[in-house]
Amino acid sequence: MPDVLSPEVQHDDALSHCLAEARQAQAQSRLDEGLALAQRAWDLARELHMLAEQVEAGRLRAFFLYRRGDLNAFLRAAEALLPLLQAQGPSPELGELLRWMTLAGCETGEFETAMRCANEGYAVAQELGDSRLIAVALNALGATFERMGDPWQAERLMTEAAALVREQPSLYERVVTLNNLCHVALGAFHLLRDSGHDAACADALARALRYAQEVRPHAEAFGDPFARVTTEANLGEALLHSGQLEAAEALLVQTLEQARALGYEVQAWILRCSLAELRLLQSEPRQAYEDLRLLLQEAGERAPSGTALRAHHALYRAAQRMGQYEEALKQLELCQRLERRRTAAQRMAQSRFFVTRLEAEQSRQRAEHQEARAATLEAHLELDPLTGLGNRRCMESRMPALLRAAEAAGQVLTLALIDADHFKLINEQLGHTVGDRVLQQLAQMLRDNTRGSDLLLRYGGEEFLVLFPDTVPDRAFEVCERLRQCVESFPWDGIAPGLQVTLSIGLASSPPYATDLLISRADSAMYRAKHLGRNRVALA
Repeated sequence: MPDVLSPEVQHDDALSHCLAEARQAQAQSRLDEGLALAQRAWDLARELHMLAEQVEAGRLRAFFLYRRGDLNAFLRAAEALLPLLQAQGPSPELGELLRWMTLAGCETGEFETAMRCANEGYAVAQELGDSRLIAVALNALGATFERMGDPWQAERLMTEAAALVREQPSLYERVVTLNNLCHVALGAFHLLRDSGHDAACADALARALRYAQEVRPHAEAFGDPFARVTTEANLGEALLHSGQLEAAEALLVQTLEQARALGYEVQAWILRCSLAELRLLQSEPRQAYEDLRLLLQEAGERAPSGTALRAHHALYRAAQRMGQYEEALKQLELCQRLERRRTAAQRMAQSRFFVTRLEAEQSRQRAEHQEARAATLEAHLELDPLTGLGNRRCMESRMPALLRAAEAAGQVLTLALIDADHFKLINEQLGHTVGDRVLQQLAQMLRDNTRGSDLLLRYGGEEFLVLFPDTVPDRAFEVCERLRQCVESFPWDGIAPGLQVTLSIGLASSPPYATDLLISRADSAMYRAKHLGRNRVALA
């Protein structure tokens, strides 16, 4: 009998087939077919709880929706995919999705989404530390500023992005940066037109034309049809407003055919707007008016806010030239209403973003303050309150790392265990106050006779420990002998009449690079020094 596959295996095979076919559709720009396959793969992957496949299907689905220009559906699909990518940590794929979401948010008037995604995308690129990804993220951030009415800030960010990849930019980065710069310069041109700033307006248009001409060979070499259509659409618009109407018409008509054949609806709407404006310049207001009415009727609510605004403004000019002043007033009012709606959305997004950034900054400052307090508390916990030297906790915190570093570098280090002779008698005969002053003075003399890199600890009641990194036994012996002599000759009777203090010191050197073994050997050497009569240094 033939093997019967389980439903799970059948679904697994169907998922693999859908993904493979969707990838092929992506490579061949078959958007509608690819979208159906990606949607099927997404549903199957969710049903089978196959996370990696679901992420791939989600990215393919987002790609097809974005290229088709179905931006509202794209944003819904992207919001479903975003947490799956975020859970995997910073990645180029996460940055790319956030960039698409930024641009889609700008086009649909979802400026809060655009600003959130632009800033998160920039943070992801910075965390990855890749200057090329940072440059692309800066471009998206700049696009947000341009769509929100500040093309000058946008151009500054995009110029900064271009500088990041100036040495050896890839074709992708060249195309993204130059196309965005062209779009921003066109935005500045539209803002400045009829504003009385004729020189600045002409300069913006000249920059747009220069960027469009510069990016064209790179877009052709890059080979992505979407990049080519976007590039040609920008160049056609720049030629149109520069008065090169014949060249503009040929390019716009040809590119519109390509956009329609490939299913790039948003790009097709933009090209149709440019062609309608061309008809106005060719003194064909009736044709422009009919073309724009049909465009808005077909696009409906799916028309990006910028494209709708541009179409209504061109309709106003066309109706005015035809002498249909009532219709012209109606279109002007629609245009102003769209502008007010977009401006309100921009201001609300800016306000929320400012508050969010302010709250985030305050939260960061609080966190830094808490971290500083925690670090200060930790430092205090590692200090002996009487002498100011490190304590046992400090030893446990710092000594293992010092030993590992010495072992890795093949360096010798020496440990000294220091004991104040007959200290119990000092406490019994002269009192604990005198004993505390003796310990404080010994701590100061330790500081005066050692280096800043040496680890100084109060190891016990009257015992001190010194770790000398990168120090051979003979050199450590010289330091400890000098310390012993300083202590012996110190005028202790200034603290209490008849007081005399001496030290017994034991030294042990690595190897081994183990705390307990070194201390044990130094302790044995110290007791040998005491057995030999105290007030001396002994080597293990």
